[in-house]
Amino acid sequence: MTNITPQLISRAQNAPLFLLSFRYRDELAAMASELGWRVIAARRSVGVVERFIASGAIIAVVDLRGARDEGIASVAALSEAVEANGAALLVISARGSTKPLAAALTAGATHVLTGNFGATNFMLALRSAERHALRMLVSGDPQRQRPDVWRDAYLGWEEHAEFVTLSPALTARLKADRSALTLDKFLALLPKAAQALINEAIVQIRADGLPRAITHKLSALDAANVAHHLRRDPITLGLQGLVELPIDAPAAVVTPFKDALTGLNTLAAARQRVSQQRAEPKLVLMISLTRFEMINAAFGRPTGDAVLRTLSKRIERAVDNLSSDEPFVARVAGTTFLVSLADHLTSAKRIVGTLIADIERPVIADGHEVSVGCCVGGVMTEPGEAPTDLIRRASAALAQARLKGESASYILDEKVDEAFGTSAELETGLRNALDRNEIDVLFQPQVSISSGEIVGVEALARWQHPVHGMLGAGTLFAVAERSDYLNALSAHIQKRAAAAAAAWPPALAHLRVAINVTAQDIARAGFAASFLKLLDDAGFPRQRLTVEITESGLIGDLSAAANLLAELRSGGCRVAIDDFGTGYSSLAYLKALPLDYLKIDKALAQDITGNVRDRVVVRGVIDMARSLGLSVIAEGVETEAQLAALAEQGCNYYQGFLCSEAIDSAALEKLVTAR
Repeated sequence: MTNITPQLISRAQNAPLFLLSFRYRDELAAMASELGWRVIAARRSVGVVERFIASGAIIAVVDLRGARDEGIASVAALSEAVEANGAALLVISARGSTKPLAAALTAGATHVLTGNFGATNFMLALRSAERHALRMLVSGDPQRQRPDVWRDAYLGWEEHAEFVTLSPALTARLKADRSALTLDKFLALLPKAAQALINEAIVQIRADGLPRAITHKLSALDAANVAHHLRRDPITLGLQGLVELPIDAPAAVVTPFKDALTGLNTLAAARQRVSQQRAEPKLVLMISLTRFEMINAAFGRPTGDAVLRTLSKRIERAVDNLSSDEPFVARVAGTTFLVSLADHLTSAKRIVGTLIADIERPVIADGHEVSVGCCVGGVMTEPGEAPTDLIRRASAALAQARLKGESASYILDEKVDEAFGTSAELETGLRNALDRNEIDVLFQPQVSISSGEIVGVEALARWQHPVHGMLGAGTLFAVAERSDYLNALSAHIQKRAAAAAAAWPPALAHLRVAINVTAQDIARAGFAASFLKLLDDAGFPRQRLTVEITESGLIGDLSAAANLLAELRSGGCRVAIDDFGTGYSSLAYLKALPLDYLKIDKALAQDITGNVRDRVVVRGVIDMARSLGLSVIAEGVETEAQLAALAEQGCNYYQGFLCSEAIDSAALEKLVTAR
């Protein structure tokens, strides 16, 4: 591994492996673990880009078996983040499935593995992917450049299904249009003598499968021949060609530091820029264009390329106007750009707003008026920061911006960055914490506004993490959802809460207990019966139990939710919608469900002491609930002013720090007795 330093090898060995497998997650994770990899494994594609970035992995593995279309979509979603972070993307497919692999390669896969492979083949595929990633890690240092490091520096082509993809170097050499290029169209770009030789070689390769090498001119103006190596890819069965230039010819017609399409700097140039940065902090922005595939589909790739060139110039001009101290712009992946400015964090909002406005102005390209959207993530550089670390942080900020929707931006601060960086660690530790019974349950009191009496509690998950301290329910359930442990965490909390409440002393025997049920619980066949059995086995009275489910969880399958809640109510429980006001808040939606309580989200409850519009919104929610015969509970009440305003509007109950934070059973008994 020339130019791969021991430090980089150590970095690769310490980096985790990110794995997405819809059917064989556990088996692949176990195999990779036995091979020495630390594995971050997922079974669902939700949040796959964010999870990959957060993991810090240099290899992403996507297993297409069992969910081919979703897997290919995940490859496409991951491709730009993988490329921007200099990683590798290994795709696994069943034996004989060449079309999915061809689609995955087109979508951005760098490596493939097929068939009923064992540990040895899996290890070889991972090591090959690791070698690719290590080469990408050294690519930012001009002293370490090698021609074989640069995918854009060779004159090559590949046939995927009915289309041919040219390397940027060959595209530039032939002055070709890369959109929807068939094999015949590609050959037509070459001299007739070359076409005849290549066609003859292709016929022979398709007959016996053996590679061929021929010599010919790339154009009539060339003085010397090139060596053209032709072969059939054993995985996709498509043809591949590698054009070897004469020794005295330039090895590449595009430099690794300039993008062939836009003329901007490349990812390699961005890495070099970061490695040479001075101590002064800089604002680094990662910009991703949205709706771009729609432009390519509607108007063709030539129009899409023209739009990219126009937007690249816009970004350059905008950056020049925003900063006077050597601004820097690079195209780091297909529709992802990196901008570096000598500005402070306080200027970020203004800068990002200007960039978004410029990018989203309509573009005239090839006679068409088109518009694109964008998302922007930003970070401040840190002295001595490695290029890969900075680009990972910027990618993480961009991933957060994408979650907010189009035209959104997100500036990653130190607190968020720390949380994002540790999320992969938390995912790994959650399973062990559940097995060791480290996830505890605390209870937050619910108080009658009219009498001041504590009438119930909500059971809330807590994890006393050995490194990160006390982690609340929001963090726990977010980590569980990303790591596919949501069902296990939900069942653990339900069982532990019921057991704890069943053992309460007489002073607490009158309290209702609210336990949360997730959207995945609703989707599980037979959940209502198993939940009622859990209460009975714990010895907790059903009539004192309130099931709480978030409004967004109900929306997924309204009919299933209605049936589940009706079964729980007929079994003796009561039902509440939690966090009302964060989702769709439809009156017809509420009328369709068998409910007893409506819980106002804490953001709404805290807004009630704001302006007139805030109070009108809260009053409308309370009036709507009362018209349906529902009691109303306000969450997050922290001040006497909020409580007085809620009482004036007719709210029945509240919970929040004004009464108490979430506490254990012993503290709850003291609080109830004292009141």
